[in-house]
Amino acid sequence: MAKVTLGEVAIEHKETCKGNKEGYPVVGLEHLVPENICLEHWSESPDNTFSKMFRKGNVLFGRRRAYLKKAAVAPFDGICSGDITVIEAKSDRLLPELLPFIIQNDALFDFAVGKSAGSLSPRVKWEHLRNYEFELPDLEQQRELARLLWAMNTTKTAYMKLLAKTDELVKSQFIEWFGDPVENPKGFPIRRISDFTDVLTGATPSRTVEGYYEGDIPWVKTGEIERGLIKSTEESITYKALQETNCKILPIGTVMVAMYGQGKTRGTSGILQIEAATNQACAAILPCDKLNPVFLHQFLVNEYGRLRGMGRGVQQANLNLSMIKNYPIMDVPHFLQEQFAAFVRQSDKSKFELEQALAELTATYKRIISENLG
Repeated sequence: MAKVTLGEVAIEHKETCKGNKEGYPVVGLEHLVPENICLEHWSESPDNTFSKMFRKGNVLFGRRRAYLKKAAVAPFDGICSGDITVIEAKSDRLLPELLPFIIQNDALFDFAVGKSAGSLSPRVKWEHLRNYEFELPDLEQQRELARLLWAMNTTKTAYMKLLAKTDELVKSQFIEWFGDPVENPKGFPIRRISDFTDVLTGATPSRTVEGYYEGDIPWVKTGEIERGLIKSTEESITYKALQETNCKILPIGTVMVAMYGQGKTRGTSGILQIEAATNQACAAILPCDKLNPVFLHQFLVNEYGRLRGMGRGVQQANLNLSMIKNYPIMDVPHFLQEQFAAFVRQSDKSKFELEQALAELTATYKRIISENLG
């Protein structure tokens, strides 16, 4: 192996679209998925201000906020944002099929973050990125390594598709069992969520008061609700904060709804697997005898689009506690809820096994990249 810099084996592809953009797919930063080496999203609209061209096989590297780890290989010719650096392999030194794995590499992203400039929206330039050093095997070894890594990536993609299909199966089975809540073809009585149980919110202890944080009580924020099953939190509060603020400990089985949040967060739901407190941006639907938490959670997952669409606000559309309390829900016999919850638990077991296999494969995949292209 020889130690090389990225600039010795690859170049920044600099090409501008000077004519009609019609027929060229358009790629923005929003189309690059973190840690996904394959480009799966783009726009077909020529109505944009982008002019940077890329060619099939080039790697599209998100140079803004490099810590998001956005880099993907282009499956076609197209146009992209100026916040994307287009990288092309020098084929006499580097196999083009291997370049995506050199770029989509934790070590390179760490290097890029360290070289980024700007406080609100840090960017890294090619003139810095080209100095990234790594070990590069000869061309024959590169071919073997590329074949192995692409095969592993194909398997990873298959696992992720199976996980998505498992979620879709649960969603479709909910409709099969209970029907669409708005059309209500099964004729279930319609109630409000607050007809069954209490719905409350939490608070954010002041960060200027000493002794409120880093305690023993998990504290849930909206971003953590997206996980579905909430088993841990990034932050925790103390019993002092609990006594001196409006925070309350919520029991296991509480169904949480994100009322605020950037991106897709608003309207997501999850089930507490631990006792925890929460902030004012989350609604907590307390456990009760008439609503199975798994049934309620899946109902809210299926209602995500409608629930999210209720958001109100000028600068940011948010939900409020009254919306959650008054949200209509079918009054389904409890034995049917329990049967559906058993089905979901079995699906979750299959999903857990898939997630474990994916985690092990991903760890091996990253280890091979680190050991051979480190």
